[in-house]
Amino acid sequence: MIRVGIIGSGFIGPAHIEALRRPGFVEVVALCDSSLAAAQEKAAALNVPHAYGTVADFLAHPGLDVVHNCTPNHLHADINRQILRAGKHVFSEKPLCMTPEEARELVALAQAAGVVHGVSFVYRQFAMVQQAASMQRHGQTGRLFSVYGSYLQDWMLLETDYNWRVDAAKGGLSRAVADIGSHWCDTVQFVTGRRITEVMADLAIVWPTRKARTDGGATFSQGDEAAQYEDQPVTTEDGGAVLLRFDDGSKGCFSVSQVSAGRKNRLSFELNGSACSLAWDQEVPQQLWIGHRNQPNQILTDDPGLMARDAAASAHFPGGHIEGWPDAFKNMMLHFYQAVRAGKMPDAGTAAFATFEDGANVMFIIDAIIKSHQQQRWIRVAS
Repeated sequence: MIRVGIIGSGFIGPAHIEALRRPGFVEVVALCDSSLAAAQEKAAALNVPHAYGTVADFLAHPGLDVVHNCTPNHLHADINRQILRAGKHVFSEKPLCMTPEEARELVALAQAAGVVHGVSFVYRQFAMVQQAASMQRHGQTGRLFSVYGSYLQDWMLLETDYNWRVDAAKGGLSRAVADIGSHWCDTVQFVTGRRITEVMADLAIVWPTRKARTDGGATFSQGDEAAQYEDQPVTTEDGGAVLLRFDDGSKGCFSVSQVSAGRKNRLSFELNGSACSLAWDQEVPQQLWIGHRNQPNQILTDDPGLMARDAAASAHFPGGHIEGWPDAFKNMMLHFYQAVRAGKMPDAGTAAFATFEDGANVMFIIDAIIKSHQQQRWIRVAS
């Protein structure tokens, strides 16, 4: 068994634990949170045997092989540093860190440590996203013309919707782009096999001031008519639009929004090639639309018997047995832990999971998008 510890037990920490228990050869042995009491309570609820209130004590847990960093954004860089310096394999929630400079530092530290390192970009792990990537990789779509899409949510629609991500000191200078636009960029780069090299962005804040609950309750909490609020200034975007240029000369654009009523978690993209088009929507994840000029369009579902040979393993059940976000999360963990079992990173450019290099690349894209909005011009993505 591979022995794993989790730092952070908010929304995403338990999702990691659930996914880690599915392969059968990974054991979650320790959990760390902001206080010992909080860690003990969560560890008891999740049946994790050991709890810690400090990262230093947690990293000293005997026999710990891998650490998952599931903390809020502003803690990612420092905790990732500590994990790497302890010589542990590390799987970090995204974003990898808060700045491009931190991203370069963490990549160098991970390479020097010789450990397996991954970042939680989960959408590339859906079976039909894998199918789209396979079709593109094997030339079935023809020459790439363009890629369009969006990532839309509504959880920040109301003036009274508030949580720590709104605070730039905790979430970063960008919110909607960094939080969900980052997933879109990673997914599209994975599917196309191309890098985003230049961006032109126009971002928007729809609530310059939001009303935060004085009791600290977040937007995910149940409504309370007696709740009291205080005004909090907002400097992070609620949405925006971005034009893209890829390294092969193809073009694209995407919109991102956390204030689109009725859209709960809709990451979608459409790839246009000279032979056909491909489109996928995360809210209908088992379907890949294939568009044609001279024959009827197709809807391909996640039936392993109908999928490309190099993508079929991402679907674990016969056709008609719907798989979704938790199953993509399982796929991500399976790929990462295959590398952990091997004791080394896959060869450059061949990892089936997002690496620290991929995480840094997305940080560079986010940084370019912020600068583009501020300067209202095309900005080249750093490398």
